[in-house]
Amino acid sequence: GAAIFAGNRVPEGAEPLALHVRGPAALKRRLAQIGVVARGDGPRQRDLLKPGQRLVSREGDIWRWDGFTGAAEAPSPAARRLAEKNRLGDLEREAQGAQEAAEAAREALDLAMRDAKAAAQSEVTALEAARLARRLLDQAREQFAVAERKAGEVAARRSALTEAIGRLGQTIAEAAAQVATQEQAVAALPPSVELESTLLKARVALGEQRIAASDARARVQTLSREAELRASRRAAIAADVKAWRERAATIGQTAEETRHRIETVDAEQKALLEAPDTFLTERRRLVAEIESAETQRREAADRLAVGEAALTDADRQARIALEGLSGAREIRAAAEAKLEAARQRVADVARQIEDGLETRPDGLQAMAGLKAGESPPEQDSVERRLSGLRAERERLGAVNLRAEDELIDVKAKREGLTAERDDLSEAIRRLRQAIGALNREGRERLLAAFEIVNGQFQRLFSILFGGGTAELKLVDAEDPLDAGLEIFARPPGKKPQVMTLLSGGEQALTATALIFAVFLTNPSPICVLDEVDAPLDDANVERYCDLLDEMARDTQTRFILITHNPITMARMDRLFGVTMAERGVSQMVSVDLATAERIREAV
Repeated sequence: GAAIFAGNRVPEGAEPLALHVRGPAALKRRLAQIGVVARGDGPRQRDLLKPGQRLVSREGDIWRWDGFTGAAEAPSPAARRLAEKNRLGDLEREAQGAQEAAEAAREALDLAMRDAKAAAQSEVTALEAARLARRLLDQAREQFAVAERKAGEVAARRSALTEAIGRLGQTIAEAAAQVATQEQAVAALPPSVELESTLLKARVALGEQRIAASDARARVQTLSREAELRASRRAAIAADVKAWRERAATIGQTAEETRHRIETVDAEQKALLEAPDTFLTERRRLVAEIESAETQRREAADRLAVGEAALTDADRQARIALEGLSGAREIRAAAEAKLEAARQRVADVARQIEDGLETRPDGLQAMAGLKAGESPPEQDSVERRLSGLRAERERLGAVNLRAEDELIDVKAKREGLTAERDDLSEAIRRLRQAIGALNREGRERLLAAFEIVNGQFQRLFSILFGGGTAELKLVDAEDPLDAGLEIFARPPGKKPQVMTLLSGGEQALTATALIFAVFLTNPSPICVLDEVDAPLDDANVERYCDLLDEMARDTQTRFILITHNPITMARMDRLFGVTMAERGVSQMVSVDLATAERIREAV
């Protein structure tokens, strides 16, 4: 105890009660942990209290470290119980919040794992896109080089054609000048047949030269258009090359960012790999705190019950004392009233005696025949006896002639109710025994079936995965009837983890192993499996088919598989399918593979 309170002091602004109150040495530490504060400062300083401390005011208020508050007006025990119940509700809500936070953290871990997988897939996609972009960039560079070569060739051809066109124009001009000279000479000469023939030949030659010039101009224009088209195409190719270079730079930057993201995700993944252990440790700590709080609550409830019992006893004694005081006051007031009434009545009786008997009260003894010295009976006793007799007569009231019959009916009803109560108590007892027996038998059967299924599951898991280990565990409750089921698997080359963290194919194989483990505990003659091998690769399909063959031999069960996998179909004994030989006409066909193999071997 001294080690607990040695380092704890009451909050600043509060004076220890030990400075104002003297007590035994055993209470010294407790008095040092009780602080005296002003009434208005109590609610503010209550949050600063440490376990075991409390604050009080001079008016009688109390503030305890666990949230208990008592006003000076002494609230009822029901109010204190309500406060404790509210505190318990807050603790339960905090525990629920902690559990929800753990679930949220587990979901965040799953989401982070999925994000990491998505980031890895994005990285693969980005790398593939980068490789494609590099190939496209190389192709564009080759096309650009080819275009440059073609453009050089076109420019050379264009230069040669330009020179040829120049020479041809010069030749045409010279020919035209010669023709003009010849025409002038011919015009000056006298007309003759030879000259006309020469002129005609010159004109024909001139026409051919003109045609040749027209063809040359057409070829020049065609070459010019081709040169313009090639120049525009070259510009477009240059623009494409520039765009591809920019895209390659962007892809390189994206790839660099993706690598950074992958490094970040890897770091987060490494950090999150330790998160389940952290969450499990935190959960255990919270469970321990909840149990400790529950223990403290029970102890506080016990102390509260003892205090309430003591307070009830004190209240009862106070009520008894107050009732006794009130009764004494009432008795005194009644006595005084009776005394006054007696005096008044004595006066009235004396007056009545004087009026009725014409004598004084002291003369009544002689009239009553009392001997000298003999005292008359007490008037109060006579009046009390008379009043008692009158009250008894009033209480009797009218005579009930059916009282005996009613008493018999009431006794019969009472006996019937008593018998029904005994029968109901016995039925409740037998029902509780039956429920207990059923629960025990259910636990035994469940544990026995669980052990069988767990053994089969471990064996089938190793067969389907070609190694590794797996285990089924009951979690979240000590009672097997209320516990949940968790699957812990360790595929070959990996560390143990829950089923939700496995890949899709691994989850499918694990679920298949669990289903077959349950099936093997009570095999049926027929088992239908619909697309079980859909998420499996070829190697896993082979192991899956081997397991089916083993189970078919051991259990004599006929397995009907619905599948599109060629490996699975090749391992079956008989195939059934639907074909449509004609449009709109379906036909079922079957193939006995075992018979077909025997026929092939015989042939």
